[in-house]
Amino acid sequence: MLGGPLARRVAPVAVLLGGLALFFALGLDDYLSIEALRAHRVELVGFVAARPVAAALAYVAIYALAIAFSVPGGTIMTISGGFLFGTWLATGLTVIGATAGACAVFTIAKTSLGDPLRARAGPWLKRMEHGFGANAFNYLLVLRLVPLFPFFVVNIVPAFLGVRLGVYLAATFLGIIPATFVFASVGAGIGSVLESGAAITPASALTPEVIVALVGLSVLALLPVAYRALRRRRG
Repeated sequence: MLGGPLARRVAPVAVLLGGLALFFALGLDDYLSIEALRAHRVELVGFVAARPVAAALAYVAIYALAIAFSVPGGTIMTISGGFLFGTWLATGLTVIGATAGACAVFTIAKTSLGDPLRARAGPWLKRMEHGFGANAFNYLLVLRLVPLFPFFVVNIVPAFLGVRLGVYLAATFLGIIPATFVFASVGAGIGSVLESGAAITPASALTPEVIVALVGLSVLALLPVAYRALRRRRG
């Protein structure tokens, strides 16, 4: 009698871990690189030109699955999206896909057996617990704006700390827009570089100006927290 409910709770976690293992076993990580984009750019551009709607839907679905299975290489995928769809469309598609994938992991961690995912989160769980306690939305927004912790960890830890799905979805959606826009912009401008054979690195997008902008946005997100803290002290 207990086996049925237990199996249903374990199954989603097993699927995620199995999918991640299969990803590496099949060598699919080789395709998440600038060199792979360079090698297949003609075919990809042709597919997007011939079937724009199907290509956009496929991109969102693949991005969501990659985030759900915690596949590394989100930055490369975003740059590729910028190259294929342009800055603005790639930003929108990426944010939708990444938010959907993150919400899937969040839901599984909240409703299934979260122990394997909790173990993978490691010591970050305790370090993030206090911040989520009273100001979940603003704290999560800051973590999305400025990557203080690995993306996978920020995806699952809020589920263990009682954050509501609506808060998680809103903070994730808004928080990943700036960085997504930056990397999509890089992708939109690398066409000539891909053809020339010059080296491209994701880190090249994080210029001092961009870092300052992201930090400034995170400070704005913390202002409501500081305001409430000041009111409590005065009270």
